[in-house]
Amino acid sequence: MKTDIKALTYEQLNNELSEMSLPKFRTKQIFQWLHKFGCSSFDDMTNISKDLREKLSEKYYISSCAIEDKYESKLDDTVKYLFRLYDGEYIESVVMKYKYGYTICVSSQVGCKMGCTFCASTLAGFKRNLTAGEIESQLHSAQNDLNIKISHIVLMGIGEPLDNFDNVISFLKNVNDENGLNISMRNITLSTCGIVPRIYDLMNLDLQLTLTISLHAPNDEIRSRTMPVNRKYNIDELLTACKAYAKKTGRRVSFEYTLIKGVNDSERDALELASKLSGMLSHVNLIPVNDVEERGNVRGSKQDIIKFQSVLKSKGINATIRRTLGSDINASCGQLRRLKNRGDK
Repeated sequence: MKTDIKALTYEQLNNELSEMSLPKFRTKQIFQWLHKFGCSSFDDMTNISKDLREKLSEKYYISSCAIEDKYESKLDDTVKYLFRLYDGEYIESVVMKYKYGYTICVSSQVGCKMGCTFCASTLAGFKRNLTAGEIESQLHSAQNDLNIKISHIVLMGIGEPLDNFDNVISFLKNVNDENGLNISMRNITLSTCGIVPRIYDLMNLDLQLTLTISLHAPNDEIRSRTMPVNRKYNIDELLTACKAYAKKTGRRVSFEYTLIKGVNDSERDALELASKLSGMLSHVNLIPVNDVEERGNVRGSKQDIIKFQSVLKSKGINATIRRTLGSDINASCGQLRRLKNRGDK
């Protein structure tokens, strides 16, 4: 079995090349080819001898993502990709344009185990974790296709990042490395449904990224119905971990809250949520639920969403309503993979 050389951190690559008796300057050369320039073939490494390129190809492979489908929004500059991996599996990424530049939302797994009832990512089943190289390849493929430079990353695509912890951490180190894409950790957001032990592990690394929690409910009764992970790590455990994270890192924790009509969007729900988050360094991002055929969830009216936000604000909770991007291209992750596996695309 060959190793994905793009999945190795700088330190790991240096150790591997040292075992091949190669000088240290080779580490920087090869790392830059892989991460700064995003090359997908050893033959592209023109300042490395043919003999060494052949030796590398015998032991390693370079992960990549092939563009299977591409969708461009007619409403804004959002672009969604369905990528095909080496084994025929599919993942999705979304590139969004903001005033400050381009952000990419990447996948961390092929499918998801978490089973959240409002999400399309679990519908086609969980297959495997992505390597650090496969996660990063989503950036390189999108940048090369659009001829842009991506400055911000959101780990909020298909999969649960903290369920693929080691590979995600290697990915973060690689994209942050000055010899690679050199993207600031403060420009990276990691979203989790709430795997509590891994939140503490992430906290202890003190990476200074933005932690986002997919909360979506003000109490255990609602959250356990919509998010199975809550049956293992309840809201109080989760919020205790979030408070520790905010205190240790000095970084505000964001909470994603998908509003589902008749499930979690009442004034009482808003008041209970405000009580849970009171006194915490936090921000709530309110999200109108996506229309997913198999889920049957209903989106509330614009007035209902604004009222929910107003209740939170009246209790001192910073809350915003997420701007919908790419609504005409199913920009919410999981939907294209679901259709592809179902044979609709």
